[in-house]
Amino acid sequence: MQHTHNNQVQRAISFPPAAVACSSCNLREFCLPADFTEAEIRQLETLTGLKRAYRRGDYLYRSGARFASLYAIRTGFFKTQVLHEDGREQVTGFQMPGEIIGLDAISTDVHTCDAVALEDSEVCELPFNRLEELSRQLPTLQRHLHKIMSREIVRDQGIMLLLGSMRAEERLAAFLLNLSQRFAARGYSPNAFRLRMTRQEIGSYLGLKLETVSRTLSYFQENRLIDVHNKSIELIDMPRLLRLVGQQPAAPL
Repeated sequence: MQHTHNNQVQRAISFPPAAVACSSCNLREFCLPADFTEAEIRQLETLTGLKRAYRRGDYLYRSGARFASLYAIRTGFFKTQVLHEDGREQVTGFQMPGEIIGLDAISTDVHTCDAVALEDSEVCELPFNRLEELSRQLPTLQRHLHKIMSREIVRDQGIMLLLGSMRAEERLAAFLLNLSQRFAARGYSPNAFRLRMTRQEIGSYLGLKLETVSRTLSYFQENRLIDVHNKSIELIDMPRLLRLVGQQPAAPL
């Protein structure tokens, strides 16, 4: 059933098609197959002409809405969440630039979660029926879509492992390291970044109470693993964080 929130109104703004072309987008390596030719990119650009902007708190789509498009995040940050019968919101993921959102609805043609902007954001809309047609013409695109879906499955398995076997310190360390790796892949600092989500949302995602998240962050700070100022965070001791989740730090070159 589609639920409504009177206090949060979607205010998507459409941009003209020429706003940002795939060929000149600095995130093309995340959305597009690496071996796409310029001619193939131009074909894909016929699908991605519609850019939409969302304000913080706007819904990209809601649970129960009919599935029509996938969305490539160009700027900003989103969270996905499901609503329990008792009204509690369960965060199921955080999405950043270069990632595709909306895959949850492919099998049922209906979105199974809400997607909400955590800050002012812009997405490229990819109408799925046209994307499917083009992927049949371009095997490279079809393989890329399969890779994206596989990556989501692997990520879900990682979350299940996280929630099923890790202590609070390990869960939070794994979460921070995951953000670090994703920021680094986009050319940002892997050690210093801003948390777009609240501690409550982090707790919901990791299966931890708000107090546990705050206490664990304070514990990390006291032990000089991280430095936290409001939403700005610096990972001071990456090797110790890695060892905390059972990973060995990379050997220096």
